Amino acid sequence: MDPDFDEFPHVPARLSVVAPLTPADWVEFGFVRDAVDTSDSALSKQIAALAGAGYVEVRKTRNSTGRHTHLRLTPHGRQAFQRHASALERIVAAARTPPL
Repeated sequence: MDPDFDEFPHVPARLSVVAPLTPADWVEFGFVRDAVDTSDSALSKQIAALAGAGYVEVRKTRNSTGRHTHLRLTPHGRQAFQRHASALERIVAAARTPPL
C-alpha cells in the first residue's frame, strides 16, 4: 500500500465532505450538505469526526438571519488530503500500467 494512503479520510462519507472544502476557504454547512446529498445529522457526524482528527475547523456565528456554520480544512487536513489524493492517483496509475 502507498505510504501516503490515509484510511481516515478515505471513508466515502468523509472523503465526500473533504473534497468540496479543498478548493475553498470557508464553506457554509448547507452548501456541503447539498453537495454531498446528505442529512444535517449525517453531515454533523462526519464533521465531528473530521474536526476531532484535526482535518476540519468549524466556525459558528449568529447574525440577523440566524445561526450559521462554516467549515474549512485545517492546514493539516489540506496537506493530508493532498497526500491522500496523490496516493490514489499513483494507485490508479499502477493499475493502468500493462503487465510486463
